[in-house]
Order: sequence, then C-alpha cells, then structure tokens
Amino acid sequence: MDDSDQYHELTFYTLSLGDKEFIHQHVVDAYGAQNANDKTKPIALFFSLAGLYLLVERNYSGKQVQKAHQTMASKTKNFIKLNLPEDRGRVSIKNVLNEPAGAKRNMKIMEWCRAVWLAYTDQHGKIIGATDKLLF
Repeated sequence: MDDSDQYHELTFYTLSLGDKEFIHQHVVDAYGAQNANDKTKPIALFFSLAGLYLLVERNYSGKQVQKAHQTMASKTKNFIKLNLPEDRGRVSIKNVLNEPAGAKRNMKIMEWCRAVWLAYTDQHGKIIGATDKLLF
C-alpha cells in the first residue's frame, strides 16, 4: 500500500468518526506537511503548518483549525515561501495505521502531528508570525 492509499484509508477512518473535535483536519495537515515537495503550492504548505501550529502550540481542535484556515484565506492570497526540511518527522502515516482504530490510533495521530510540526522547527518563527498576523 503506497502513501496515497494509506492517506485515503486514514481519511476514511477519521471522517467516519463524526467527532466534534474533527480530528480529520489534523490528518490533512500532518500529511500535507510531511509529504510536501518543490511542486507543493505555498498556500498548501502554509495552511498545513499553520494548522499544526494551532494544534500543537495553541491546542486548537480540528474544527477551530478549519475555521482559522477560512479566516486566513479571506485575508490574503499571498503566502510565505517555506523551506522543506529533509527529515519530516519520526512518525509516519504507516505508524498511525499500525495502531488499532479508536483511542490508540487517535493518540498516534496527535503524536504524528507533533512530530511533523517539530520537523519544521527552523521555520516556526515564520509560520507563527504569519499565522498570528492573519488571525489575531
């Protein structure tokens, strides 16, 4: 099973949860940041990393991140260029799917999000600054 198949399996799982926190948004953001490449649009990478920042550093739910994305998109169309780290985090989508569905898998999703956010440590200042400017 390749990465895109794993992504579809995991998104099917998270969408089927119907959880009020909307953990699905965190999966979208972690996957987007971990799998970004030189063809990824700046808006896509920025939104993924802004979502991870809001989750990890500000404890936003997926629903709150989704609303933040909408707010940011309504305020600008010019997004900062970010550098891609070689290492994108020690936790992968495969690690998430290796956990049984339920609480263990959901906890692994959060661990994955933190690992991907930390992989971009050298970009945190840019991401936090731009996100905070658009939201607060």
